[in-house]
Amino acid sequence: MSETTKNNLEEMVSNLFFSCFQTYPQEMERCSIGIGNLVYIVKCADAMYVLRCSQEDSYVDTIHWLQELRKLDVPVPEVLHHGICEEYHYLILSYLPGKDIGVVYNDLSKAHKQTIAKDVMQIQRRVKDLPMSHIEDGWSWVQIVDELLDRAVDRISENGYFDVEKVQKVRSLKGYFEAYFAGIKPVAYLDDISTKNLLIQDGNVSGVIDVDWMGEGDDLTFIAMTYVALLNMECETDYVDYLLEERDCSAVERKAFLFYSLMYCVDFMGERGMQFGDKKVEVNEEIVGRLNWIYEMLWERWEGENRK
Repeated sequence: MSETTKNNLEEMVSNLFFSCFQTYPQEMERCSIGIGNLVYIVKCADAMYVLRCSQEDSYVDTIHWLQELRKLDVPVPEVLHHGICEEYHYLILSYLPGKDIGVVYNDLSKAHKQTIAKDVMQIQRRVKDLPMSHIEDGWSWVQIVDELLDRAVDRISENGYFDVEKVQKVRSLKGYFEAYFAGIKPVAYLDDISTKNLLIQDGNVSGVIDVDWMGEGDDLTFIAMTYVALLNMECETDYVDYLLEERDCSAVERKAFLFYSLMYCVDFMGERGMQFGDKKVEVNEEIVGRLNWIYEMLWERWEGENRK
């Protein structure tokens, strides 16, 4: 982002907050997160706010899901203002204290992780009550799995950092889960709370953020994504064990978890080097080597489980 664009944006944000709150921001900080949006933490007088803005997204779905989740007492931000300012759609939200779990993860005790896992699964059980009226006839979980694998193939082929055959090898495992996938219904769940979007304060869940859509199907996927993200951060993965324990997984679900972990591993591979707006997903020799190692480790786990 050029200095001129940055200054123009900050001037727009300042004027926008005055029009909404009759006061100008005292402090304004752009967040490093937000691939598809510009995200600012804004302080006005004694209050903190989050501003999200985008040239493409009108935030209709975001507003809908935040309002529905608040009805279920899920700790999400309150929508305070939304609209269009200049060429940007904007959304002003209440500020929730805390940091992404990935930021504080290494400072969490075993007891903290167990408590967080329990709270997260309680939240997911509440989310299952959300009406999914937009689901179309012919909905298929296996189709959603295929779409994610197809995306990985396209991105890996385009970026060239990994072997696309790794995706095809994962796809070959689908036959083990034909009956299991057929039984998955379009039940709501938060599918993007891995090492990000889950706020932690003093070792406890303080909020869920960046809810732009709702997952529909098998909530094991969010645990698998968390597992791969923690491995990619070279962190202990005991939190994932606690999530699986709280979910009380069956034997086939434990195997499906491994399949999903491989699926997200190749998805992570596909993202490396991708350009999203003014941000590029980091990629280097170390990252490539680590993701390849994670893939091989998961594959060995899969083979070990199927020898039992």
